[in-house]
Amino acid sequence: MGAKKEDFDWHAYMARRAQDHNRPSLESFYHSQQFPPDLVVDQADFVALDFETTGLNAKEDEIISIGLVPFTMNRIKVAQAGHWLIRPNQSLNDESVVIHGITHSEVSNAPDFLDVIDEVLTHLEGKIVVVHFRYIEREFLYESIQSRLNTELLFPVIDTMAIEAIRHRSGWRSFAKRVLGQPQPSIRLADSRLRYGLPRYHLHSAVTDAIATAELFQAQIRHLYHGDTRVSALWL
Repeated sequence: MGAKKEDFDWHAYMARRAQDHNRPSLESFYHSQQFPPDLVVDQADFVALDFETTGLNAKEDEIISIGLVPFTMNRIKVAQAGHWLIRPNQSLNDESVVIHGITHSEVSNAPDFLDVIDEVLTHLEGKIVVVHFRYIEREFLYESIQSRLNTELLFPVIDTMAIEAIRHRSGWRSFAKRVLGQPQPSIRLADSRLRYGLPRYHLHSAVTDAIATAELFQAQIRHLYHGDTRVSALWL
Protein backbone atom coordinates (compact mmCIF):
# COMPACT_ATOMS: atom_id res chain seq x y z
CA MET A 1 0.00 0.00 0.00
CA GLY A 2 1.45 3.32 -1.02
CA ALA A 3 1.87 6.10 1.51
CA LYS A 4 -0.84 8.70 1.42
CA LYS A 5 0.30 12.19 0.43
CA GLU A 6 -0.81 15.17 2.50
CA ASP A 7 -2.74 16.68 -0.44
CA PHE A 8 -4.54 13.43 -1.26
CA ASP A 9 -8.17 14.00 -2.28
CA TRP A 10 -10.02 11.56 -0.05
CA HIS A 11 -13.43 12.80 -1.18
CA ALA A 12 -12.72 11.94 -4.81
CA TYR A 13 -11.11 8.63 -3.86
CA MET A 14 -14.09 7.46 -1.80
CA ALA A 15 -16.51 8.40 -4.58
CA ARG A 16 -14.49 6.31 -7.06
CA ARG A 17 -14.26 3.32 -4.76
CA ALA A 18 -18.03 3.30 -4.20
CA GLN A 19 -18.48 2.50 -7.88
CA ASP A 20 -16.21 -0.51 -8.36
CA HIS A 21 -17.03 -3.12 -5.73
CA ASN A 22 -18.99 -6.32 -6.05
CA ARG A 23 -19.05 -7.07 -2.31
CA PRO A 24 -22.11 -5.29 -0.91
CA SER A 25 -20.54 -4.45 2.46
CA LEU A 26 -17.57 -2.71 0.84
CA GLU A 27 -19.75 -0.80 -1.60
CA SER A 28 -22.08 0.30 1.20
CA PHE A 29 -19.13 1.34 3.37
CA TYR A 30 -17.56 3.49 0.65
CA HIS A 31 -20.89 5.19 -0.10
CA SER A 32 -21.25 6.01 3.61
CA GLN A 33 -17.79 7.61 3.72
CA GLN A 34 -18.59 10.38 1.23
CA PHE A 35 -18.77 13.13 3.84
CA PRO A 36 -19.38 16.81 3.00
CA PRO A 37 -16.07 18.64 2.54
CA ASP A 38 -17.13 21.26 5.09
CA LEU A 39 -18.12 18.75 7.83
CA VAL A 40 -16.82 19.98 11.21
CA VAL A 41 -15.96 17.88 14.25
CA ASP A 42 -18.87 19.14 16.38
CA GLN A 43 -21.31 17.85 13.75
CA ALA A 44 -19.60 14.54 12.98
CA ASP A 45 -20.18 11.01 14.15
CA PHE A 46 -16.99 9.14 14.96
CA VAL A 47 -15.96 5.60 15.75
CA ALA A 48 -12.75 4.73 17.58
CA LEU A 49 -11.18 1.54 16.24
CA ASP A 50 -8.50 -0.67 17.77
CA PHE A 51 -6.91 -4.02 16.87
CA GLU A 52 -4.93 -6.58 18.76
CA THR A 53 -2.61 -8.49 16.43
CA THR A 54 -0.13 -11.35 16.43
CA GLY A 55 2.68 -8.88 15.71
CA LEU A 56 3.42 -5.52 14.12
CA ASN A 57 4.05 -6.51 10.49
CA ALA A 58 0.79 -6.21 8.54
CA LYS A 59 2.11 -8.38 5.70
CA GLU A 60 3.08 -11.26 7.99
CA ASP A 61 0.97 -10.94 11.14
CA GLU A 62 -2.79 -11.10 11.65
CA ILE A 63 -5.66 -9.42 13.46
CA ILE A 64 -6.93 -11.43 16.41
CA SER A 65 -9.23 -8.91 18.08
CA ILE A 66 -11.24 -5.91 16.91
CA GLY A 67 -12.73 -3.34 19.27
CA LEU A 68 -14.68 -0.21 18.42
CA VAL A 69 -16.89 2.38 20.06
CA PRO A 70 -19.00 5.11 18.40
CA PHE A 71 -18.82 8.63 19.80
CA THR A 72 -19.38 12.31 19.21
CA MET A 73 -17.65 15.30 20.74
CA ASN A 74 -20.18 15.20 23.58
CA ARG A 75 -20.71 11.52 24.23
CA ILE A 76 -18.99 8.15 24.05
CA LYS A 77 -21.60 5.48 23.34
CA VAL A 78 -20.12 2.65 25.39
CA ALA A 79 -23.34 0.62 25.23
CA GLN A 80 -22.89 0.42 21.44
CA ALA A 81 -19.26 -0.77 21.57
CA GLY A 82 -18.39 -3.83 19.53
CA HIS A 83 -15.80 -6.56 20.08
CA TRP A 84 -14.79 -9.54 17.93
CA LEU A 85 -12.21 -12.26 18.45
CA ILE A 86 -10.73 -13.65 15.24
CA ARG A 87 -9.02 -16.97 14.61
CA PRO A 88 -5.60 -16.42 13.00
CA ASN A 89 -4.03 -18.81 10.52
CA GLN A 90 -0.82 -18.80 12.56
CA SER A 91 -0.08 -19.75 16.14
CA LEU A 92 0.10 -17.03 18.76
CA ASN A 93 3.58 -16.35 20.03
CA ASP A 94 4.20 -16.07 23.75
CA GLU A 95 5.42 -12.48 23.52
CA SER A 96 2.20 -11.21 21.94
CA VAL A 97 0.07 -13.19 24.42
CA VAL A 98 1.76 -11.34 27.27
CA ILE A 99 0.85 -8.01 25.65
CA HIS A 100 -2.77 -8.54 24.65
CA GLY A 101 -3.72 -11.33 27.07
CA ILE A 102 -5.60 -13.31 24.41
CA THR A 103 -4.88 -17.01 24.70
CA HIS A 104 -4.69 -19.86 22.19
CA SER A 105 -7.88 -21.40 23.55
CA GLU A 106 -9.81 -18.16 23.16
CA VAL A 107 -9.07 -17.83 19.45
CA SER A 108 -9.10 -21.52 18.52
CA ASN A 109 -12.90 -21.50 18.12
CA ALA A 110 -13.21 -17.86 17.04
CA PRO A 111 -14.55 -17.01 13.57
CA ASP A 112 -12.37 -16.25 10.56
CA PHE A 113 -11.73 -12.62 9.59
CA LEU A 114 -14.07 -12.87 6.60
CA ASP A 115 -16.88 -14.08 8.86
CA VAL A 116 -16.85 -10.83 10.87
CA ILE A 117 -15.67 -8.11 8.48
CA ASP A 118 -19.12 -7.35 7.05
CA GLU A 119 -20.50 -6.75 10.55
CA VAL A 120 -17.49 -4.59 11.46
CA LEU A 121 -17.93 -2.48 8.33
CA THR A 122 -21.60 -1.96 9.24
CA HIS A 123 -20.46 -0.45 12.56
CA LEU A 124 -18.06 1.87 10.70
CA GLU A 125 -20.59 3.08 8.13
CA GLY A 126 -21.28 6.79 8.17
CA LYS A 127 -18.65 7.52 10.80
CA ILE A 128 -15.22 9.12 10.84
CA VAL A 129 -12.72 6.48 11.97
CA VAL A 130 -10.33 7.50 14.76
CA VAL A 131 -7.30 5.40 15.73
CA HIS A 132 -4.13 5.71 17.76
CA PHE A 133 -1.34 4.84 15.29
CA ARG A 134 -2.86 4.38 11.85
CA TYR A 135 -0.11 2.00 10.69
CA ILE A 136 -1.79 -0.77 12.68
CA GLU A 137 -5.51 -0.41 11.98
CA ARG A 138 -5.39 0.85 8.40
CA GLU A 139 -2.48 -1.31 7.26
CA PHE A 140 -3.81 -4.52 8.83
CA LEU A 141 -7.29 -3.99 7.38
CA TYR A 142 -5.81 -3.27 3.98
CA GLU A 143 -3.61 -6.36 3.95
CA SER A 144 -6.33 -8.63 5.35
CA ILE A 145 -8.82 -7.62 2.64
CA GLN A 146 -6.17 -7.66 -0.10
CA SER A 147 -4.96 -11.16 0.72
CA ARG A 148 -8.44 -12.69 1.06
CA LEU A 149 -10.54 -10.83 -1.51
CA ASN A 150 -7.92 -9.36 -3.84
CA THR A 151 -9.48 -5.92 -3.53
CA GLU A 152 -8.76 -2.71 -1.64
CA LEU A 153 -10.10 -1.36 1.62
CA LEU A 154 -8.59 2.05 2.27
CA PHE A 155 -10.13 5.08 3.91
CA PRO A 156 -9.12 8.26 5.74
CA VAL A 157 -8.61 8.17 9.49
CA ILE A 158 -7.86 10.63 12.25
CA ASP A 159 -4.77 9.49 14.13
CA THR A 160 -4.51 10.67 17.74
CA MET A 161 -0.87 9.58 17.86
CA ALA A 162 -0.10 11.76 14.84
CA ILE A 163 -1.72 14.72 16.61
CA GLU A 164 0.54 14.13 19.60
CA ALA A 165 3.57 13.73 17.32
CA ILE A 166 2.91 17.11 15.72
CA ARG A 167 2.73 18.69 19.14
CA HIS A 168 5.63 16.91 20.84
CA ARG A 169 7.93 15.50 18.15
CA SER A 170 8.24 18.44 15.75
CA GLY A 171 9.72 21.91 15.98
CA TRP A 172 13.07 23.21 17.12
CA ARG A 173 12.72 21.99 20.72
CA SER A 174 12.23 18.42 19.59
CA PHE A 175 15.13 18.75 17.13
CA ALA A 176 17.39 20.07 19.88
CA LYS A 177 16.50 17.16 22.14
CA ARG A 178 17.37 14.70 19.40
CA VAL A 179 20.70 16.41 18.77
CA LEU A 180 21.51 16.40 22.48
CA GLY A 181 20.42 12.81 22.89
CA GLN A 182 17.65 13.73 25.30
CA PRO A 183 14.53 11.55 25.54
CA GLN A 184 11.49 12.55 23.52
CA PRO A 185 8.05 12.74 25.15
CA SER A 186 6.16 9.47 24.83
CA ILE A 187 3.23 9.55 22.41
CA ARG A 188 1.93 6.12 23.38
CA LEU A 189 -1.77 6.02 24.18
CA ALA A 190 -1.50 5.78 27.97
CA ASP A 191 1.16 8.50 28.23
CA SER A 192 -0.67 10.81 25.84
CA ARG A 193 -3.82 10.51 27.94
CA LEU A 194 -1.98 11.57 31.10
CA ARG A 195 -1.02 14.89 29.52
CA TYR A 196 -4.73 15.76 29.30
CA GLY A 197 -5.56 14.59 32.82
CA LEU A 198 -7.33 11.45 31.62
CA PRO A 199 -7.27 8.40 33.92
CA ARG A 200 -5.10 5.35 33.45
CA TYR A 201 -6.84 2.28 32.07
CA HIS A 202 -5.61 -1.28 31.84
CA LEU A 203 -4.89 -1.07 28.12
CA HIS A 204 -4.30 -3.75 25.45
CA SER A 205 -7.92 -4.81 25.33
CA ALA A 206 -9.23 -3.74 21.94
CA VAL A 207 -12.46 -2.29 23.35
CA THR A 208 -10.74 -0.52 26.25
CA ASP A 209 -8.14 0.93 23.89
CA ALA A 210 -10.90 2.12 21.56
CA ILE A 211 -12.67 3.90 24.44
CA ALA A 212 -9.35 5.38 25.58
CA THR A 213 -8.69 6.64 22.04
CA ALA A 214 -12.13 8.25 21.83
CA GLU A 215 -11.56 10.06 25.13
CA LEU A 216 -8.12 11.21 24.01
CA PHE A 217 -9.47 12.64 20.77
CA GLN A 218 -12.20 14.53 22.62
CA ALA A 219 -9.51 16.02 24.88
CA GLN A 220 -7.28 16.93 21.93
CA ILE A 221 -10.12 18.81 20.25
CA ARG A 222 -10.93 20.70 23.45
CA HIS A 223 -7.31 21.68 24.12
CA LEU A 224 -5.76 22.04 20.67
CA TYR A 225 -8.53 22.72 18.15
CA HIS A 226 -12.10 24.02 18.00
CA GLY A 227 -15.45 22.43 17.38
CA ASP A 228 -15.63 24.12 13.97
CA THR A 229 -12.40 22.43 12.79
CA ARG A 230 -13.05 20.65 9.52
CA VAL A 231 -12.78 16.88 9.75
CA SER A 232 -10.87 16.83 6.46
CA ALA A 233 -8.17 19.03 8.03
CA LEU A 234 -7.37 16.17 10.45
CA TRP A 235 -7.59 13.28 7.98
CA LEU A 236 -4.55 11.18 7.17
